[in-house]
Amino acid sequence: MVAGELVQEHLRVDTGVPDDITVGRKPPELDGAASERYADATYGAAPTGGTGEQDAERALEREKEVPTDESVAMLPNGGGGRKAEEEEGKKLETRLYRSRFAVLAVFSLYSLVNAFQWIQYSIITNVFTQYYGVTNAKIDLLSIVYMVAYIPLIFPATWLLDRKGLRLTALLGAGLNCAGAWLKCGSVSPELFGVTVTAQLVCSVAQVFILGLPSRVASVWFGPREVSTACAAAVLGNQLGTAIGFLLPPVLVPFTPDNVELTGHNISIMFYGTAALSTVLFVLTVLVIKDQPPLPPSQAQAQAVQQACPLEDYSYKQSILNLIKNKAFVLLLISYGILTGSFYSVSTLLNQMIMACYENQELNAGRIGLTLVVAGMVGSILCGLWLDYSKTYKITTLIVYGLSFVGMVVFTFTLDLNNIYLVFFTAGVLGFFMTGYLPLGFEFGVEITYPESEGTSSGLLNAFAQLPTECPEDCPPGKKTNGVKLETSMSFSRETSL
Repeated sequence: MVAGELVQEHLRVDTGVPDDITVGRKPPELDGAASERYADATYGAAPTGGTGEQDAERALEREKEVPTDESVAMLPNGGGGRKAEEEEGKKLETRLYRSRFAVLAVFSLYSLVNAFQWIQYSIITNVFTQYYGVTNAKIDLLSIVYMVAYIPLIFPATWLLDRKGLRLTALLGAGLNCAGAWLKCGSVSPELFGVTVTAQLVCSVAQVFILGLPSRVASVWFGPREVSTACAAAVLGNQLGTAIGFLLPPVLVPFTPDNVELTGHNISIMFYGTAALSTVLFVLTVLVIKDQPPLPPSQAQAQAVQQACPLEDYSYKQSILNLIKNKAFVLLLISYGILTGSFYSVSTLLNQMIMACYENQELNAGRIGLTLVVAGMVGSILCGLWLDYSKTYKITTLIVYGLSFVGMVVFTFTLDLNNIYLVFFTAGVLGFFMTGYLPLGFEFGVEITYPESEGTSSGLLNAFAQLPTECPEDCPPGKKTNGVKLETSMSFSRETSL
């Protein structure tokens, strides 16, 4: 409707002028009694001797006299309705970029290398204890240091992610991972165990800037129907690194107790290969990973960007308090910590558990760990696809928790039945549900804590999964059993090996 028509309607209301004052415009089509009244009115107006035409002329003159600004002001939103709609549409414009797959791939790969460096010592504990001349407990410490370092550092790491963005956090993770890998190359000597501990500590600090990123990468770069799958793929990289860490070290560094030089040479090959790959991935991180795409990938992300408060108004402390007050998130923290902490415990002690029940089975210990993680990777993918389709986070969580508990019970009581193939099967079942839940937990946490930062919720979930555990006790010499006792502070139960 043009401005003149709006003015005429306004005048009709104010002066009571009949509808027939409009000249040269077809009257609106009316039905029933309304059309009869309109006909009567126009018929009765004709004998007035042109009064209607004179009124129409006066109305047109009034319209001409209305200032342009006033005419515009009579339009919706002061004449800026269409412009406002265009601006609003521009603010909520979304787009998916192909580069999102490159970002996801690079992140997943350097997360893979970091996970490989976590488990590469524990899966060949007997090799490193013989080479460095230390106890099992000290080799287990190289795995536990990842968990110990994570808890105090996750808070500054998530603060950095919220304040400085994805790129800087990713660069720190990839850079420290690369530095730790090269430092390990200088620790290949029986008397340099302290250097390898320092290198592993650097890698554990890198992990702090890695584990909290999957949900951020997924939400910032991927569309609403891709978020859960992308988060699962990002977590998948870490799981794949653990799987390769179970498989490759027993192959690259076989147990050669009578030849220390050969053992050192094999360890050097593993360390230098890891360092070279870490360097390539650090360069790719510099080139590929950005804070966010030019346009957001979804309406939810666009609104989050539009409504984001300035950095000076953001309170990280208040964000933490909001999460702690969220009862649903607190329950998820406890349950996720129990489940994921159990997986970390099994992974750390797997070599010792298998060697206690099956002698000279270092390779099979690694293969069982591989089965555990690969089954979990399949579970992660299926969980991600199912959640993208159904969005049934709570019921899926409850089902996975129940089946993980059953799998853990079966694995525990079938470990010493002198059937290695049964252990493979039970480890696969356990891994499918237990490890498969890792990305689901991240996405569930993001859903129930919106609009809090994804990095903060993911960081707290990982922190609860890595609460301190007791160091394994050294077993007396000549005993077959390792006598390992592990008690997690949040599981409210004891996990004991044979």
